[in-house]
Amino acid sequence: MNITDLIPYIAPTVVLLLILGSAIKILPEYERGVVFFLGRFQGVKGPGLIIIIPGIQQMTRVDLRVIALDIPSQDVISKDNVTVRVNAVLYFRVVDPERAIIRVEDFGSATSQLAQTTLRSVLGKHDLDEMLSERDKLNSDIQGIIDAQTEEWGIKVANVEIKHVDLNESMIRAIARQAEAERERRAKVIHAEGELQASKKLVEAAEVMSANSGAMQLRYMQTLADMSTNNSSTIVFPLPMEMMSAFMNNKPSSQKPKSDNDES
Repeated sequence: MNITDLIPYIAPTVVLLLILGSAIKILPEYERGVVFFLGRFQGVKGPGLIIIIPGIQQMTRVDLRVIALDIPSQDVISKDNVTVRVNAVLYFRVVDPERAIIRVEDFGSATSQLAQTTLRSVLGKHDLDEMLSERDKLNSDIQGIIDAQTEEWGIKVANVEIKHVDLNESMIRAIARQAEAERERRAKVIHAEGELQASKKLVEAAEVMSANSGAMQLRYMQTLADMSTNNSSTIVFPLPMEMMSAFMNNKPSSQKPKSDNDES
């Protein structure tokens, strides 16, 4: 048999192989196929071997794995009128392939647009300090809002993470000055508290020494001993206040008393 005799059989065989190739689909474990019969939803199939009638049935693949969606940087005006650029990442997965294909045109693009608007809306209700210090709470709020709206699309939002909050140079310098002023304030408060505690202890020590003259003498001798150990050529001896009072009381009068002749 010549090759020319096989030509009439080759064409139908090729057509049959093409039909079989387009009819047989193999879906991995993490994919599902949403099948339509003449435009009407027929069911969700997979994983494994699936046979589709070409021209009559159509199948759309849906990935069930968690998808990491990068949210582009958004210009956000905070509650205290500070302009910042914020970007984030969103993790979601399809839990209902039927709704993800039928109820929204492109669930990935729709989720991305919803995440961008929600990010701007939520962060705009908070001050800059809250954006920088309360990210966990903001992430939870954004995740809850997006998840509530994407539930209708058969999508579950697992997590939202704010990655960067970018500030302009003037705002960075202002925050640095604020932090420095706060550190100085704390240092002054700590110093004042130390002075207050020291003054209280000094008052208590003075009360003890005033009640016991022996304690005053011991402190006097200890002070002299400490001064003698220093390499100083001048030593000042403190005098008790009682001695100074005695000198003041015995001070002679500068005016002489008038005599009887002067009175006359």
